[in-house]
Amino acid sequence: DERIPILLELPFKHKGIMCAPFIGPVSISNYLKYGQIEQVLCDGENYGGARPCHYEWVKSLRDECEAYNVTFIFCGTGRRFYKDGKLYKIEEQGLQSEQAHLSGLSFIGKPMKFDLHDEWGYEISESYKKIFGTKCQRCGMKPICNGCSNCGKCG
Repeated sequence: DERIPILLELPFKHKGIMCAPFIGPVSISNYLKYGQIEQVLCDGENYGGARPCHYEWVKSLRDECEAYNVTFIFCGTGRRFYKDGKLYKIEEQGLQSEQAHLSGLSFIGKPMKFDLHDEWGYEISESYKKIFGTKCQRCGMKPICNGCSNCGKCG
């Protein structure tokens, strides 16, 4: 409630909200109703002493986004994730992202249209093609990812 009103006043064409670490229930429907927020990202806490994230909190936030056709991406569960009263301890970030993907909570709303051009005025989006590796298929970030750079870090 402190920062989102400031975001809404800024003259940016594309606006999004990152809820991380997601350590308590959050409602943003009062801000989504204005139609300025295009995307909401949500991720649990990943560091030592990580506080838990609850499935119900994530689902509630996702439902608010869906009601306003705003893209919602559940990026990762965090190290401590509660679902149906059971605590899941997930230490590895890749597995946290995979579990977020498997939850089915991400929602693709109204598409964002970026009007990108190179130095000669040609549209970049027409020449750029996303490429995804094998592990990308189960990543929580895939719906908003620009594609794999083949850095070799994910195996």
